[in-house]
Amino acid sequence: MSSGRSLVEPIRDDLTTKMVLLAGPRQVGKATLGDQLLAADSSGAYFNWDNRDDRRDIRAAHWPGGGGLVVLDELHKWRGWKRWLKGEFDKHRRTTRFLVTGSARMDVFRHGGDSLQGRYHHYRLHPFSLAEMESARRRTIEPGAPLQIGRGDRSALDALLAFSGFPEPLLAGAVRTHRRWQKDRLDRVFREDVRDLEAVRDLAAIENLAEMLPSRVGSLLSLNALREDLEVSHRAVTHWIDVLDRLYHVFRVRPFEGRKVRSLRRMPKAYLWDWTLVPDPGARFENLVASHLLKFTHYLRDTDGHDVDLHYLRDRAGHEVDFLVTHGGRPWFAVEVKLADTNIDPAIHYFQQRLKIPFVFQVVRDGTRDFVEGTVRCLPAEQFLTALC
Repeated sequence: MSSGRSLVEPIRDDLTTKMVLLAGPRQVGKATLGDQLLAADSSGAYFNWDNRDDRRDIRAAHWPGGGGLVVLDELHKWRGWKRWLKGEFDKHRRTTRFLVTGSARMDVFRHGGDSLQGRYHHYRLHPFSLAEMESARRRTIEPGAPLQIGRGDRSALDALLAFSGFPEPLLAGAVRTHRRWQKDRLDRVFREDVRDLEAVRDLAAIENLAEMLPSRVGSLLSLNALREDLEVSHRAVTHWIDVLDRLYHVFRVRPFEGRKVRSLRRMPKAYLWDWTLVPDPGARFENLVASHLLKFTHYLRDTDGHDVDLHYLRDRAGHEVDFLVTHGGRPWFAVEVKLADTNIDPAIHYFQQRLKIPFVFQVVRDGTRDFVEGTVRCLPAEQFLTALC
Protein backbone atom coordinates (compact mmCIF):
# COMPACT_ATOMS: atom_id res chain seq x y z
CA MET A 1 0.00 0.00 0.00
CA SER A 2 1.27 3.47 -0.87
CA SER A 3 2.19 5.51 2.22
CA GLY A 4 1.66 8.87 0.47
CA ARG A 5 -1.42 10.75 -0.67
CA SER A 6 -2.17 11.81 -4.23
CA LEU A 7 -2.88 15.42 -3.18
CA VAL A 8 0.65 16.09 -1.86
CA GLU A 9 2.09 17.10 -5.22
CA PRO A 10 -0.70 19.47 -6.37
CA ILE A 11 -0.90 21.09 -2.91
CA ARG A 12 2.86 21.65 -2.86
CA ASP A 13 2.63 23.31 -6.28
CA ASP A 14 -0.25 25.59 -5.24
CA LEU A 15 1.48 26.71 -2.04
CA THR A 16 4.05 28.57 -4.12
CA THR A 17 1.46 31.20 -5.09
CA LYS A 18 -1.53 30.94 -2.72
CA MET A 19 -2.60 29.53 0.60
CA VAL A 20 -4.31 26.13 0.60
CA LEU A 21 -7.40 25.14 2.57
CA LEU A 22 -7.56 21.37 3.11
CA ALA A 23 -10.79 19.92 4.54
CA GLY A 24 -12.00 16.42 5.18
CA PRO A 25 -13.50 14.11 7.79
CA ARG A 26 -11.91 13.67 11.18
CA GLN A 27 -8.95 11.22 11.20
CA VAL A 28 -8.75 11.01 7.41
CA GLY A 29 -5.06 11.96 7.47
CA LYS A 30 -4.94 15.76 7.11
CA ALA A 31 -2.29 16.20 9.83
CA THR A 32 -0.22 13.38 8.32
CA LEU A 33 -0.36 15.06 4.91
CA GLY A 34 0.79 18.29 6.57
CA ASP A 35 3.68 16.37 8.15
CA GLN A 36 4.67 15.05 4.71
CA LEU A 37 4.89 18.59 3.40
CA LEU A 38 6.73 19.84 6.49
CA ALA A 39 9.26 17.00 6.26
CA ALA A 40 10.78 18.71 3.22
CA ASP A 41 10.74 22.15 4.88
CA SER A 42 13.27 22.63 7.68
CA SER A 43 11.90 26.11 8.49
CA GLY A 44 8.24 25.10 8.65
CA ALA A 45 5.97 24.85 11.71
CA TYR A 46 2.72 23.15 12.78
CA PHE A 47 0.04 24.80 14.96
CA ASN A 48 -3.18 23.22 16.23
CA TRP A 49 -5.99 25.51 17.39
CA ASP A 50 -7.08 22.86 19.91
CA ASN A 51 -3.75 23.25 21.74
CA ARG A 52 -3.65 26.15 24.23
CA ASP A 53 0.00 27.07 23.59
CA ASP A 54 -0.51 26.91 19.84
CA ARG A 55 -3.57 29.17 20.11
CA ARG A 56 -1.42 31.77 21.82
CA ASP A 57 1.24 31.57 19.11
CA ILE A 58 -1.38 31.78 16.36
CA ARG A 59 -2.91 34.93 17.83
CA ALA A 60 0.56 36.43 18.22
CA ALA A 61 1.50 35.39 14.65
CA HIS A 62 4.80 33.77 15.62
CA TRP A 63 5.72 32.49 12.17
CA PRO A 64 9.07 30.94 11.21
CA GLY A 65 9.61 33.20 8.19
CA GLY A 66 12.22 32.51 5.52
CA GLY A 67 9.63 31.05 3.16
CA GLY A 68 8.67 28.41 5.70
CA LEU A 69 5.40 26.47 5.57
CA VAL A 70 2.91 27.16 8.36
CA VAL A 71 0.31 24.43 8.91
CA LEU A 72 -2.73 25.66 10.85
CA ASP A 73 -4.95 22.79 11.98
CA GLU A 74 -8.62 23.23 13.05
CA LEU A 75 -8.32 27.01 12.66
CA HIS A 76 -11.96 27.26 11.55
CA LYS A 77 -13.02 26.71 15.18
CA TRP A 78 -11.90 30.31 15.83
CA ARG A 79 -14.87 32.52 14.99
CA GLY A 80 -12.76 35.27 13.41
CA TRP A 81 -10.38 32.96 11.56
CA LYS A 82 -11.20 34.05 8.04
CA ARG A 83 -10.68 37.79 8.49
CA TRP A 84 -7.54 37.17 10.54
CA LEU A 85 -6.08 34.76 7.98
CA LYS A 86 -6.77 37.16 5.14
CA GLY A 87 -4.70 39.83 6.92
CA GLU A 88 -1.86 37.44 7.75
CA PHE A 89 -1.65 36.12 4.21
CA ASP A 90 -1.65 39.61 2.68
CA LYS A 91 1.10 40.71 5.08
CA HIS A 92 3.36 37.64 4.92
CA ARG A 93 2.64 36.08 1.53
CA ARG A 94 6.20 36.75 0.32
CA THR A 95 7.87 35.10 3.31
CA THR A 96 5.40 32.51 4.57
CA ARG A 97 3.24 29.81 3.01
CA PHE A 98 -0.01 28.80 4.71
CA LEU A 99 -1.76 25.41 4.73
CA VAL A 100 -5.01 25.45 6.73
CA THR A 101 -6.60 22.10 7.58
CA GLY A 102 -9.88 21.25 9.29
CA SER A 103 -12.63 18.69 9.75
CA ALA A 104 -15.46 20.91 8.54
CA ARG A 105 -16.36 22.14 5.08
CA MET A 106 -14.26 25.29 5.01
CA ASP A 107 -15.36 26.04 1.47
CA VAL A 108 -18.86 26.98 2.68
CA PHE A 109 -17.43 29.85 4.70
CA ARG A 110 -16.24 31.67 1.60
CA HIS A 111 -19.72 33.05 0.96
CA GLY A 112 -19.39 35.56 3.80
CA GLY A 113 -18.66 39.27 3.41
CA ASP A 114 -14.93 38.98 4.20
CA SER A 115 -14.26 36.25 1.63
CA LEU A 116 -10.78 34.81 1.04
CA GLN A 117 -11.68 34.35 -2.61
CA GLY A 118 -8.69 34.78 -4.89
CA ARG A 119 -6.19 34.03 -2.13
CA TYR A 120 -6.51 30.27 -1.80
CA HIS A 121 -7.09 26.92 -3.42
CA HIS A 122 -9.45 24.47 -1.73
CA TYR A 123 -8.94 20.71 -1.52
CA ARG A 124 -10.92 17.88 0.02
CA LEU A 125 -9.03 14.91 1.43
CA HIS A 126 -10.88 11.61 1.18
CA PRO A 127 -10.26 8.20 2.71
CA PHE A 128 -7.93 5.97 0.73
CA SER A 129 -9.35 4.62 -2.52
CA LEU A 130 -8.24 1.44 -4.24
CA ALA A 131 -6.27 3.38 -6.86
CA GLU A 132 -4.55 5.52 -4.21
CA MET A 133 -3.57 2.42 -2.24
CA GLU A 134 -1.60 1.33 -5.29
CA SER A 135 -0.02 4.68 -6.16
CA ALA A 136 0.06 8.20 -4.70
CA ARG A 137 1.35 9.78 -7.90
CA ARG A 138 -0.67 12.56 -9.46
CA ARG A 139 -2.83 11.28 -12.28
CA THR A 140 -3.73 13.02 -15.53
CA ILE A 141 -7.35 12.38 -16.47
CA GLU A 142 -9.14 14.02 -19.37
CA PRO A 143 -12.87 14.46 -18.67
CA GLY A 144 -15.00 12.94 -21.40
CA ALA A 145 -12.29 10.49 -22.46
CA PRO A 146 -12.40 6.71 -21.90
CA LEU A 147 -11.38 5.59 -18.41
CA GLN A 148 -8.00 3.89 -18.06
CA ILE A 149 -8.94 0.62 -16.36
CA GLY A 150 -6.30 -1.66 -14.85
CA ARG A 151 -6.28 -5.14 -13.36
CA GLY A 152 -7.01 -4.28 -9.71
CA ASP A 153 -6.37 -6.10 -6.45
CA ARG A 154 -9.24 -8.12 -4.93
CA SER A 155 -7.55 -8.27 -1.51
CA ALA A 156 -7.26 -4.47 -1.42
CA LEU A 157 -10.99 -4.16 -2.17
CA ASP A 158 -11.78 -6.68 0.59
CA ALA A 159 -9.71 -4.61 3.05
CA LEU A 160 -11.52 -1.40 2.10
CA LEU A 161 -14.92 -3.04 2.54
CA ALA A 162 -13.96 -4.46 5.93
CA PHE A 163 -11.96 -1.61 7.48
CA SER A 164 -12.87 1.56 5.49
CA GLY A 165 -10.41 3.82 3.70
CA PHE A 166 -9.45 5.75 6.84
CA PRO A 167 -5.70 5.25 7.42
CA GLU A 168 -5.62 3.94 11.00
CA PRO A 169 -8.03 0.99 10.74
CA LEU A 170 -7.05 0.24 7.13
CA LEU A 171 -3.34 -0.02 7.95
CA ALA A 172 -4.02 -2.05 11.11
CA GLY A 173 -6.26 -4.49 9.27
CA ALA A 174 -7.73 -5.80 12.52
CA VAL A 175 -11.40 -6.09 13.46
CA ARG A 176 -10.81 -5.05 17.08
CA THR A 177 -8.79 -1.97 16.08
CA HIS A 178 -11.43 -0.96 13.57
CA ARG A 179 -14.28 -1.35 16.04
CA ARG A 180 -12.55 0.73 18.74
CA TRP A 181 -11.42 3.37 16.24
CA GLN A 182 -14.92 3.73 14.82
CA LYS A 183 -16.51 4.19 18.25
CA ASP A 184 -13.90 6.76 19.31
CA ARG A 185 -14.24 8.70 16.06
CA LEU A 186 -18.03 8.90 16.27
CA ASP A 187 -17.85 9.99 19.91
CA ARG A 188 -15.51 12.83 18.99
CA VAL A 189 -17.59 13.90 15.98
CA PHE A 190 -20.77 14.22 18.02
CA ARG A 191 -19.32 15.26 21.39
CA GLU A 192 -16.76 17.74 20.07
CA ASP A 193 -17.25 18.78 16.45
CA VAL A 194 -21.02 19.21 16.52
CA ARG A 195 -20.81 21.02 19.85
CA ASP A 196 -17.95 23.31 18.80
CA LEU A 197 -19.10 24.23 15.31
CA GLU A 198 -22.85 24.04 15.03
CA ALA A 199 -25.91 25.48 16.77
CA VAL A 200 -27.47 22.14 17.69
CA ARG A 201 -29.28 22.07 21.00
CA ASP A 202 -30.30 18.42 21.02
CA LEU A 203 -27.16 16.31 20.53
CA ALA A 204 -29.06 13.11 21.33
CA ALA A 205 -31.52 13.77 18.50
CA ILE A 206 -28.81 14.33 15.89
CA GLU A 207 -27.10 11.13 17.06
CA ASN A 208 -30.41 9.31 16.60
CA LEU A 209 -30.60 10.70 13.08
CA ALA A 210 -27.06 9.51 12.36
CA GLU A 211 -27.99 6.03 13.60
CA MET A 212 -30.92 5.92 11.14
CA LEU A 213 -28.88 6.81 8.07
CA PRO A 214 -26.92 3.55 7.54
CA SER A 215 -30.16 1.65 6.89
CA ARG A 216 -31.19 4.29 4.32
CA VAL A 217 -27.99 4.30 2.27
CA GLY A 218 -28.73 3.95 -1.44
CA SER A 219 -32.42 4.81 -1.02
CA LEU A 220 -34.15 8.11 -1.67
CA LEU A 221 -33.65 10.34 1.36
CA SER A 222 -37.10 11.37 2.55
CA LEU A 223 -36.87 14.19 5.05
CA ASN A 224 -40.56 13.78 5.81
CA ALA A 225 -40.03 10.14 6.81
CA LEU A 226 -37.08 11.11 9.01
CA ARG A 227 -39.11 13.91 10.55
CA GLU A 228 -41.90 11.51 11.45
CA ASP A 229 -39.52 8.92 12.89
CA LEU A 230 -37.70 11.52 15.00
CA GLU A 231 -40.88 13.43 15.86
CA VAL A 232 -39.30 16.79 15.07
CA SER A 233 -39.96 19.60 12.61
CA HIS A 234 -38.99 19.50 8.94
CA ARG A 235 -36.77 22.51 9.57
CA ALA A 236 -34.89 20.70 12.35
CA VAL A 237 -34.16 17.54 10.38
CA THR A 238 -33.11 19.59 7.35
CA HIS A 239 -30.66 21.54 9.52
CA TRP A 240 -29.28 18.37 11.08
CA ILE A 241 -28.65 16.73 7.71
CA ASP A 242 -26.82 19.89 6.63
CA VAL A 243 -24.72 19.73 9.81
CA LEU A 244 -23.75 16.11 9.16
CA ASP A 245 -22.85 17.09 5.59
CA ARG A 246 -20.65 19.98 6.71
CA LEU A 247 -18.85 17.73 9.19
CA TYR A 248 -18.12 15.09 6.53
CA HIS A 249 -20.29 12.42 8.09
CA VAL A 250 -22.77 12.15 5.22
CA PHE A 251 -22.80 13.23 1.57
CA ARG A 252 -25.74 13.49 -0.78
CA VAL A 253 -25.99 12.49 -4.43
CA ARG A 254 -28.70 14.31 -6.36
CA PRO A 255 -30.67 13.15 -9.42
CA PHE A 256 -29.60 14.16 -12.91
CA GLU A 257 -32.18 16.37 -14.59
CA GLY A 258 -32.35 15.62 -18.29
CA ARG A 259 -34.79 16.91 -20.87
CA LYS A 260 -35.02 13.55 -22.61
CA VAL A 261 -36.13 11.64 -19.53
CA ARG A 262 -38.83 12.47 -17.02
CA SER A 263 -36.39 12.72 -14.15
CA LEU A 264 -37.17 12.81 -10.48
CA ARG A 265 -36.23 16.16 -9.01
CA ARG A 266 -34.79 17.36 -5.75
CA MET A 267 -34.81 14.20 -3.63
CA PRO A 268 -31.20 13.05 -3.06
CA LYS A 269 -29.67 9.79 -1.91
CA ALA A 270 -27.48 9.76 1.19
CA TYR A 271 -24.16 7.99 1.65
CA LEU A 272 -21.64 7.91 4.50
CA TRP A 273 -17.97 8.91 4.43
CA ASP A 274 -17.29 5.82 6.54
CA TRP A 275 -19.02 3.12 4.51
CA THR A 276 -18.23 0.45 7.14
CA LEU A 277 -21.06 1.92 9.25
CA VAL A 278 -23.47 0.38 6.70
CA PRO A 279 -24.40 -3.17 7.80
CA ASP A 280 -26.06 -4.47 4.62
CA PRO A 281 -23.41 -5.91 2.22
CA GLY A 282 -25.07 -4.59 -0.94
CA ALA A 283 -25.62 -1.10 0.44
CA ARG A 284 -22.08 -0.99 1.87
CA PHE A 285 -20.61 -1.92 -1.51
CA GLU A 286 -22.75 0.71 -3.25
CA ASN A 287 -21.58 3.27 -0.67
CA LEU A 288 -17.94 2.35 -1.31
CA VAL A 289 -18.40 2.89 -5.05
CA ALA A 290 -20.23 6.18 -4.40
CA SER A 291 -17.33 7.34 -2.21
CA HIS A 292 -14.79 6.46 -4.89
CA LEU A 293 -16.78 8.35 -7.52
CA LEU A 294 -17.18 11.39 -5.26
CA LYS A 295 -13.44 11.39 -4.61
CA PHE A 296 -12.85 11.16 -8.36
CA THR A 297 -15.04 14.19 -9.10
CA HIS A 298 -13.56 16.20 -6.21
CA TYR A 299 -10.04 15.40 -7.38
CA LEU A 300 -10.73 16.66 -10.91
CA ARG A 301 -12.42 19.80 -9.55
CA ASP A 302 -9.84 20.62 -6.87
CA THR A 303 -6.63 19.87 -8.79
CA ASP A 304 -7.55 21.00 -12.32
CA GLY A 305 -10.80 22.96 -12.06
CA HIS A 306 -12.84 20.60 -14.25
CA ASP A 307 -16.63 20.94 -14.11
CA VAL A 308 -17.49 17.38 -13.10
CA ASP A 309 -20.36 16.19 -10.90
CA LEU A 310 -21.84 13.01 -9.48
CA HIS A 311 -25.53 12.17 -9.85
CA TYR A 312 -27.87 9.20 -9.95
CA LEU A 313 -30.47 8.41 -12.64
CA ARG A 314 -34.13 7.71 -11.93
CA ASP A 315 -37.28 8.63 -13.78
CA ARG A 316 -40.92 8.69 -12.79
CA ALA A 317 -41.51 5.30 -14.40
CA GLY A 318 -39.06 3.70 -11.96
CA HIS A 319 -36.05 3.15 -14.24
CA GLU A 320 -32.90 3.67 -12.19
CA VAL A 321 -29.12 3.56 -12.56
CA ASP A 322 -26.98 4.04 -9.48
CA PHE A 323 -24.53 6.73 -10.68
CA LEU A 324 -23.84 9.15 -13.50
CA VAL A 325 -20.71 11.29 -13.75
CA THR A 326 -21.13 14.42 -15.85
CA HIS A 327 -18.68 16.88 -17.40
CA GLY A 328 -19.93 20.36 -18.16
CA GLY A 329 -23.45 19.19 -17.35
CA ARG A 330 -23.30 16.45 -20.01
CA PRO A 331 -23.17 12.70 -19.31
CA TRP A 332 -19.68 11.21 -19.28
CA PHE A 333 -20.13 7.71 -17.84
CA ALA A 334 -22.77 5.76 -15.90
CA VAL A 335 -22.25 3.03 -13.33
CA GLU A 336 -24.65 0.36 -12.11
CA VAL A 337 -23.51 -1.51 -9.00
CA LYS A 338 -24.25 -5.19 -8.33
CA LEU A 339 -23.05 -7.65 -5.70
CA ALA A 340 -22.95 -10.67 -8.01
CA ASP A 341 -25.42 -10.31 -10.90
CA THR A 342 -23.70 -10.16 -14.29
CA ASN A 343 -26.97 -9.92 -16.26
CA ILE A 344 -26.99 -6.38 -17.65
CA ASP A 345 -29.65 -4.27 -15.99
CA PRO A 346 -32.16 -3.07 -18.65
CA ALA A 347 -32.22 0.42 -17.08
CA ILE A 348 -28.64 0.94 -18.28
CA HIS A 349 -29.69 0.53 -21.91
CA TYR A 350 -32.80 2.65 -21.29
CA PHE A 351 -30.83 5.68 -20.06
CA GLN A 352 -27.89 5.19 -22.39
CA GLN A 353 -30.15 5.40 -25.43
CA ARG A 354 -32.06 8.47 -24.23
CA LEU A 355 -29.12 10.45 -22.82
CA LYS A 356 -26.43 9.25 -25.26
CA ILE A 357 -24.09 8.38 -22.40
CA PRO A 358 -20.66 7.75 -23.96
CA PHE A 359 -19.53 5.05 -21.51
CA VAL A 360 -21.61 2.71 -19.36
CA PHE A 361 -20.47 0.12 -16.83
CA GLN A 362 -21.99 -2.57 -14.66
CA VAL A 363 -19.60 -3.06 -11.74
CA VAL A 364 -19.82 -6.39 -9.90
CA ARG A 365 -18.44 -7.07 -6.43
CA ASP A 366 -18.20 -10.87 -6.61
CA GLY A 367 -17.81 -11.30 -10.34
CA THR A 368 -14.74 -12.39 -12.30
CA ARG A 369 -15.93 -11.93 -15.89
CA ASP A 370 -15.01 -8.85 -17.93
CA PHE A 371 -17.18 -8.62 -21.03
CA VAL A 372 -19.05 -6.18 -23.25
CA GLU A 373 -22.72 -6.54 -24.14
CA GLY A 374 -23.79 -4.01 -26.72
CA THR A 375 -22.53 -0.68 -25.36
CA VAL A 376 -22.22 -1.84 -21.73
CA ARG A 377 -19.06 -3.16 -20.14
CA CYS A 378 -19.56 -5.50 -17.19
CA LEU A 379 -16.46 -6.01 -15.06
CA PRO A 380 -15.22 -6.82 -11.54
CA ALA A 381 -15.19 -3.91 -9.10
CA GLU A 382 -11.47 -4.11 -8.38
CA GLN A 383 -10.77 -3.50 -12.08
CA PHE A 384 -13.17 -0.59 -12.49
CA LEU A 385 -11.98 1.21 -9.35
CA THR A 386 -8.39 1.36 -10.64
CA ALA A 387 -9.57 3.98 -13.16
CA LEU A 388 -10.56 6.40 -10.39
CA CYS A 389 -8.33 8.53 -8.16
